[in-house]
Amino acid sequence: MKRYNITVNGKTYDVAVEEVGVGTAPAAPAAAPKAAAPAPAAPSAPAKAAVGEGTAVKAPMPGNILDVKVNVGDTVTVGQVLVILEALKMENEIVATAAGKITSLGCKKGDTVNSDDIIATIA
Repeated sequence: MKRYNITVNGKTYDVAVEEVGVGTAPAAPAAAPKAAAPAPAAPSAPAKAAVGEGTAVKAPMPGNILDVKVNVGDTVTVGQVLVILEALKMENEIVATAAGKITSLGCKKGDTVNSDDIIATIA
């Protein structure tokens, strides 16, 4: 096993890669070398909008908004689908990261969004 730190879009990931030879039996796993510094974990808390505005739900990747499933004023629960985002010819459900009321929508059906664009704000 070889361990690597890989940075993608400014986020660092700690990955382990196992080398497999052709026609050979897998070797017994060796102890992984101690990493110099652990890679920072992905943030688990949702991004916040400006103070007093609530929790911002951001686009995880660039793409096109195929459908908006909520309206301003709707009450949502954690995990509820807010919009359908098409990226790389795949439909991705963007879900609520907090429970509350939709205070604003940053997109509409047919819009193109970039990574970290605000999709909706929940208060």
